[in-house]
Amino acid sequence: MATDYYGVLGLAQGATDSDIKRAYRRLARDLHPDVNPDPAAKDRFQEVSRAYEALTDPEKRRIVDLGGDPFDSGAGAGAGFGGAGFGGLGDIMDAFFGGAATRGPRSRTRAGRDALIPVELELDETVFGVTKEITVDTAVLCETCAGAGTAPGTHVATCGTCSGRGEVQSVQRGFLGQVVSSRTCPTCVGTGQVIPEPCPTCAGDGRVRSRRTISVKVPAGVENGMRIRLTGQGEVGPGGGPAGDLYVEIHERPHDVFTRDGEDLHCRVTLPMTSAALGTTLNLKTLDGEEELDIRPGTQSGSVLTLRAHGAPRLRATGRGNLLVHVEVQTPTKLDAEQEKLLRELAALRGEDQPESNREAQGGLFSRVRDVFNGR
Repeated sequence: MATDYYGVLGLAQGATDSDIKRAYRRLARDLHPDVNPDPAAKDRFQEVSRAYEALTDPEKRRIVDLGGDPFDSGAGAGAGFGGAGFGGLGDIMDAFFGGAATRGPRSRTRAGRDALIPVELELDETVFGVTKEITVDTAVLCETCAGAGTAPGTHVATCGTCSGRGEVQSVQRGFLGQVVSSRTCPTCVGTGQVIPEPCPTCAGDGRVRSRRTISVKVPAGVENGMRIRLTGQGEVGPGGGPAGDLYVEIHERPHDVFTRDGEDLHCRVTLPMTSAALGTTLNLKTLDGEEELDIRPGTQSGSVLTLRAHGAPRLRATGRGNLLVHVEVQTPTKLDAEQEKLLRELAALRGEDQPESNREAQGGLFSRVRDVFNGR
């Protein structure tokens, strides 16, 4: 059974070229692998692209309209009278005796392509959001002819080769009579119109290249690699056709202090051995400003302390992620004589090199060790 290529695009048979292109663009935007990573979307995108190819190629579309499948090796003229290439006796008589149907001229106006612009942002800009002015170099509507492609005061004319049909026909005699075949008009390229006097600015294309500045609002919480879609800000199509979309791709620059994992931020702090053992309070600079971080006595190297709601906002939900502070305890590599003596006394009091320990003396020694290491 032949595939319903019109149905794949959500159209009815007899849809115009403009209808087909609009339907394809709408579906492709949602299903393209660069936008939708779902494997099912990839298969659907291939199906939609196949339908678009079948309905935009004149010969393939003729086969579709006759009830066949242009991608079936049995379709077309070689399929025989009962094959997919002909729907019945009426189609056979039409093909051999001059009843070939024409689909009419194609529109000179075509939809424009999408554009992609990368934008580099700092971490605080992606976390809190920012409005950026970006420069875009794309095709825009020609102001001289307003997209018509004609010189001021002139108009398009009907093609004299095909009389506005967009197709030319040739007749050949065969053993069953005359055979009529149609092909795209080489003069107007299927549009049925010609431009006697093209616009001097755009040379008849209806658009020109131009550099323009666009204001882009980046929402708080965007991540590296995400794309922001600006509808209708892409390239204007030939003949002044509707513009495509502009996609702004976020590139987040590495930060000197913080790294990002989704909505959470990570950083690392290094503590002296004595501060980790005795506890302390650190003044930590975050993206929100300076915060006090309480280091409890006995904190171990590799500990992770959490500052809640100090990460990035959740893009599709409420609230913020956390700031995770990774603690690294620094062990001294060089000791002077007094520092080494104090550490040996501490080891003895803790029973690390003798069975007995003196808790009361140990507390006083801790203070002395701290003072010595802090230069007091």
